[in-house]
Amino acid sequence: MPERKTIERARKDKREGKAPSTQAGEFVHEEIEHIREGKHGARSTKQAIAIGLSKARRAGVKLKPPKRGQASARTRKSAARAYRAGQSGAQRKPSAKRSRATSRALKREPRRAASKKALSTQARRAAARRRRQRASA
Repeated sequence: MPERKTIERARKDKREGKAPSTQAGEFVHEEIEHIREGKHGARSTKQAIAIGLSKARRAGVKLKPPKRGQASARTRKSAARAYRAGQSGAQRKPSAKRSRATSRALKREPRRAASKKALSTQARRAAARRRRQRASA
């Protein structure tokens, strides 16, 4: 469950008319902080970002799932599920067993995914990918 402060910041972004990706950025930021605090880890920076985006979708941010060709079928399916859950408004109690399993698995992961170096590398790669897409278009 995201922290109340994070949800408030995302709502503030929405009121200011900012893009859904900007609103979702608050949740990604929270996730990075959690890893840095040692709450849990992530296998990669990409995983940390994915967790944040999923939380954002579930919290009701209108961040559409990726289109075909942008992500794997599994990722798209998962994102679509999270998006529907956030838009439906109906809150179902999460399975305690699954939550515990996820938490324990993430606790075993390394913390280096949220390091300055890892984030910098991820940002560079994403930017390079965007440049290549623009060039081919």
